[in-house]
Amino acid sequence: MASALETYLNQFSESEWLETVNAISRESHPVDANAVQIWFRFFPLEFRRFTEKHPDESELRRSLGLLGDFDLADQIDSSHTFLYGHRFWKVVKAAIEAEAEVFADQKPSLTDEIKQVAANIAEKLKVDVSLILGITAVGFMSLNQVGLDKFKAAAGEIEKPTGLMTKSPDRIVAERQKDDSQGLLGFLRTVDKKYSVNWVDKDGDGKFGIISEEEIASASARDQSQNWRARDERAWEGVVPVECRSASCGTCWVGVLAGEKKLSEVGWRERRMMKVFGYNQPENEKPNLRLACQAKAYGNVSIVIPPWNGVFGKTVYGNVEELDLEPVTTSAKKLRETIASVTSEDE
Repeated sequence: MASALETYLNQFSESEWLETVNAISRESHPVDANAVQIWFRFFPLEFRRFTEKHPDESELRRSLGLLGDFDLADQIDSSHTFLYGHRFWKVVKAAIEAEAEVFADQKPSLTDEIKQVAANIAEKLKVDVSLILGITAVGFMSLNQVGLDKFKAAAGEIEKPTGLMTKSPDRIVAERQKDDSQGLLGFLRTVDKKYSVNWVDKDGDGKFGIISEEEIASASARDQSQNWRARDERAWEGVVPVECRSASCGTCWVGVLAGEKKLSEVGWRERRMMKVFGYNQPENEKPNLRLACQAKAYGNVSIVIPPWNGVFGKTVYGNVEELDLEPVTTSAKKLRETIASVTSEDE
């Protein structure tokens, strides 16, 4: 039997959750303002509700072209390591579990519920509530998707911050805003300016170089510093998974933690294909969810790489009326066939 808190959370649609996240993001510290938005799109509620109705995972993977680990239940403690607030996860998790014990027939707004619990946590930890809001929202959605029993069973482990994430929130924001120096005469350069893409994924973090106006996926492929596929079977070339270079596979979707304004605007094809894939890209010129094969950099960018990808837009959201497939590389043939199958089965 579901707890009162589970029943309360389950009444809200994905769009209502995203409205709440927009409000939470505006009050969050800039270090996590984009990160919380990205997390909710990496683990969309409607996708979870759809997969729960299909117990045959192998068939689900086949029909939606799913690669990687899409199940939040497998990564309750680790899905949010790219949030600064992750370091507070153990306390946040315990506070949400305690809330589940006392929550009765209450009807606060979703935003107020999250903010109240976050305020209690912030007071306990003696930190600014703006650092707690994002991870608290993530905690409530995690409970909503996996259920109280699985949520409580997770160990509440925290990944120790490394590198830039060991700095203060303000310092992290400032460092993410900087561009690499172009040298003493860098201001004279009009082409071939060199920048960096700082990345984080489920297994670690690092950076690779990128030339001005180069696509992120292309720059990633030039980094052969290690065997990327040994880390992630989807990563054929560099750390960013990719199956094509024409927005036809959806493998290279990334979240932009910082520097989204230093990327090219979203073109019509990228916008359309993001809907085909189901990635729920925010509707603005330079959103924080991109296809790395389409996003060109004009400065330093910080990204997070999701642990999975698929083609579920029409099946889950019904937001794709028809699709004219364009030729893509041979390596993307399987995903192209999946897209064709998904968009025709539901006609």
